Amino acid sequence: MIATGYDQWGYNYQANMFNGKYCDSYRDAAWCQPYKDVNLSMKWNDGWLSNKDCDDDGLLDRHFGFPSYIGSGAWLTNHQSGVNDDGTKWTYFTKIVAAPADANKVGGVWYTADGVEIGSAIWGDFATVQTVLNDPNYGEHGLLEKSPFSPGFGVYKP
Repeated sequence: MIATGYDQWGYNYQANMFNGKYCDSYRDAAWCQPYKDVNLSMKWNDGWLSNKDCDDDGLLDRHFGFPSYIGSGAWLTNHQSGVNDDGTKWTYFTKIVAAPADANKVGGVWYTADGVEIGSAIWGDFATVQTVLNDPNYGEHGLLEKSPFSPGFGVYKP
């Protein structure tokens, strides 16, 4: 049984979301301290991390019913924001999806069986399908990456 609402780190497992600081999402790990002031909001579906333990292993299910995330339909969004040293604000958003069961990874990019680019490979089984960055210090303003495979573009079918 997991508690409802947010835990001390900012996770609300019942609602499939996190709201807090970047380092809190990693339980204040030593390696992430340079990013401790970054705000982070994450949302995910049950394929990514369920709020149930259906296999009775004492853990919340990940890609339940699948041997890996591939083909599971899992997705995650990250929305980060912060302030640069000069006081300017920045925002970053990314959407990551699990590769379909029939996808192929070629040169660090996932493709559908029909050859449609899904997105850049990340964390092995996943592809980045959308990235938005607004940061005046880097001259970035807007959409950096958008896959035709991304949900809402008519191709994605988990």
